Amino acid sequence: MTQTTKGLIAMAAASIWWGLSGLYYKPLSHIPAVEVLAHRTLWSLVFFLALFTLQGRLGAFWAALTNRALLPRLALSSLMISVNWFGFIFAVGAGFATQAALGYYIFPLFAALLGLLVFCEALSPLKICAIALATFAVCLLTYRLGSVPWIAIMLASTFSLYGVLKKSLDIGPVLSVGVEVALLCPLALAFLIWRHGTGQGAFGSDLSDALMLAGSGILTALPLVFFSYATKRLTYASIGVIQYLNPTLQFLVATLVFREAFSLWQAAAFGLIWTGLALYSYDALSRDKRKSSISIA
Repeated sequence: MTQTTKGLIAMAAASIWWGLSGLYYKPLSHIPAVEVLAHRTLWSLVFFLALFTLQGRLGAFWAALTNRALLPRLALSSLMISVNWFGFIFAVGAGFATQAALGYYIFPLFAALLGLLVFCEALSPLKICAIALATFAVCLLTYRLGSVPWIAIMLASTFSLYGVLKKSLDIGPVLSVGVEVALLCPLALAFLIWRHGTGQGAFGSDLSDALMLAGSGILTALPLVFFSYATKRLTYASIGVIQYLNPTLQFLVATLVFREAFSLWQAAAFGLIWTGLALYSYDALSRDKRKSSISIA
């Protein structure tokens, strides 16, 4: 098996894991989303500490955590990812999983726009067209459904800003997320102590809930390990295309399993976004192929 094939399998595994994660969080919808988020943060740190211990990287973890030059950006990225995680957990529990899928579909287009605004990265005509289609789709939903798809916009924007912040960090994705949850953990722990102090905490009152809350750490951390493995073996364009498995599975789970309403106007908006993503992916793969040809030559 080639390294590329291994990378493809790892990336597909991570995307499938993320895409089906709504099935995990839906049974926890009776617990406030912020409490689920606090447990997700706490148990993710436990998993990362165990992983770094096995890998012999506790020193690197501590060095990153105490690096004053990195801390401001890591603090901001931890804020972005925590808001993103909360938004997804809330969306699944409140019956807006379709909006969550929409958010992760339009995320690459948000990211391309931020690349232009923050890094002055040029946008090709196809990418401009893709962004225009996504913008029109969101406007169409807002007009026809009478409300702005805030959850989708929030998920796309926070994950895009998270990517911008991560781009300037000179540490790997798994190590950086480990530091981010470590920075968030004091807040999560303080909230859980208060929650249990008032007698409202979910952990311990039901064995199934407790196991699922603790398991959310593995659910969060393990696909990041797969993703990190894949990024070292695949091109950025290939990763971007495979990642669409995530929102596609989220969408299928929302409509086929959770039976969320899916109107004709939502179908039209998704169709516009899928068209935009097809253009975006074609452009990215074409550029990646041209770069490969130049490097071989």
